[in-house]
Amino acid sequence: MAKRKKRLKKGMESLLDVIAEHEEKKKKAEEEGDWFLVEYYEKEIAKFWRDYEKKKRRLEK
Repeated sequence: MAKRKKRLKKGMESLLDVIAEHEEKKKKAEEEGDWFLVEYYEKEIAKFWRDYEKKKRRLEK
């Protein structure tokens, strides 16, 4: 069980890093005016947040 919790925590930290990277890329795309790319990053960020919440619920079990 300890390994599972450790793996979940590491996965959650990794997702937060990826979310931060995508936020930076989204900001850069907004500045360039590439709205298709902005929309793509918004969808990806939403997906990562859903994955993060799912891992968080598993960790709390």
